Amino acid sequence: MIPLLFLVFVVAVKVFKKTTPNGKITVYLGKRDFTDHVDHVEPIDGIIVVESDYLKGRKVFGQVTTTYRYGREEDEVMGVKFSKELIIATGQLVPPVQEKQELTPIQERLLKKLGQNAYPFTFKFPPNAPSSVTLQAGEDDNGKPLGVEYSVRTYVGESEEDRSHKRSSVSLAIKKLQYAPVSRGRRLPSSLVSKGFTFSQGKLNLEVTLDREIYYHGEKICANIIVTNNSRKSVKNIKVFVVQHCEVTMVNSQFSKHVACLETREGCPITPGASLSKAFYLVPLAASNKDRRGIALDGHLKDDDVNLASSTLVGEGKAPSEALGIVISYSVRVKLNCGTLGGELQTDVPFKLLHPAPGSMEKQKLNAERKAKSIERSRYENSCYADDDEDNIVFEDFARLRLNEPE
Repeated sequence: MIPLLFLVFVVAVKVFKKTTPNGKITVYLGKRDFTDHVDHVEPIDGIIVVESDYLKGRKVFGQVTTTYRYGREEDEVMGVKFSKELIIATGQLVPPVQEKQELTPIQERLLKKLGQNAYPFTFKFPPNAPSSVTLQAGEDDNGKPLGVEYSVRTYVGESEEDRSHKRSSVSLAIKKLQYAPVSRGRRLPSSLVSKGFTFSQGKLNLEVTLDREIYYHGEKICANIIVTNNSRKSVKNIKVFVVQHCEVTMVNSQFSKHVACLETREGCPITPGASLSKAFYLVPLAASNKDRRGIALDGHLKDDDVNLASSTLVGEGKAPSEALGIVISYSVRVKLNCGTLGGELQTDVPFKLLHPAPGSMEKQKLNAERKAKSIERSRYENSCYADDDEDNIVFEDFARLRLNEPE
């Protein structure tokens, strides 16, 4: 008989780690992306491991910092800085100040695996902390990208102000992201505009309706357009755009970028007395805007997880203008071209572009698609934890970041 082969799939937990240059301290984080649920933000939970007899009376401190860069680094002259670095959380990690603290499941598993020299720590984001957003740099930009970035830093010293030794310090980049609500709602955003012409009777009417209010990254955006021409002018062509709107609150500036566009003459010209009803489909993607300066992205940790920045969500009773950092919004813009003398008729219909909520069916479907596209990577990860049957934890190294502290 032919022997039967049984394939056993082990569900592993990925844990990210980073070690100091001297190899004495290692920091572990269960994830790099932390969810902002509008009313609260997931805490930053991790484990720090210190070699025995290394500290010799010294202490290990940790802090969460946010860097808000709103100008190009190469334009900084005469001591003028176009960035602000804020410490939003700080604390002593080793020896721990709190005797007992509530542990997350991943912390409990890591403590069991890493032994007596492991210490848990937890940091919390302050209220109204901005989401991670990075503005894509241009070909001629050599400095650090504009945007909001977060990092977790640990260092050894006699006191909290002693951060002089780079060899015993470590910095881990993290992201703070917002996700779509579990329910996308039933409201269909729409806009109806009209345009009259001088010395001409009648108006040109344009109605635009989207098939939903919230879209997920990578989904097709459907814009249903109805044009009714009761004027004496003709519509030459139709242009449809997906527009990304950015508001940089630090310097109170605003700008917009087209992240998807479509121009067509199908159904045109729309002559006087005629009408047109048609659906247009657009897919805004970061991959389609790789070399365009100023496009906002959801942070930038690895090339394979880059996407357009998500829409900024605010709590109930608050206006988007009250948000901090870089405020992102989207709209579908439709333009009807009526020729040189007739001008254009334009309208914008706002919508939200977000990630599916963690745990939702859409998120599970998206994860399945990503896994199918990375079979080789999955095989490599399986080989890493194939011999670790105790608790199936995969450790992945953070890319090392250069610290700004002097030697």
